[in-house]
Amino acid sequence: MPSRLNRVAFAAFAAAALAGCATLFDSNEQTVLVQTVLDHQQVSGIGCVLTNDKGRWFVTSPGRATVRKSTQPLVVDCRREDVWAYDQVDARQNASKWGNIIFTLGAGQIVDKQTGAGFDLPSTLTVILQRGEGAAARGAPPQQPSPNSIY
Repeated sequence: MPSRLNRVAFAAFAAAALAGCATLFDSNEQTVLVQTVLDHQQVSGIGCVLTNDKGRWFVTSPGRATVRKSTQPLVVDCRREDVWAYDQVDARQNASKWGNIIFTLGAGQIVDKQTGAGFDLPSTLTVILQRGEGAAARGAPPQQPSPNSIY
């Protein structure tokens, strides 16, 4: 009888421990809507590159892109002719944090930080465009081909 009780207790503990881990139950991808605004008016047809430590994605605004979640900021670099925007959006920890603390005693938190699954970006990224010279004028890093660029 004690062995059956031990198995039931172990199964209950394992289920509770795994309940807090976003890596197991949440996606490590998120779809975001990118909108661009100039002089309080939405502007369409602006090319934007979204970058974090997990990858790089391209979207034409207004448009949606599915990005890999990360604990690192998402860099948004939008350009067209004489308008540009350069911004960083921080990922925020989602509700899985409390499940990780309560049920896994923090172990799930470590895993979620590695996969990014426990972190979310805002679902809509509204990018404020500026007129001007572009990257050199705004102090943004110049675009350099990265080792994983595809041409």
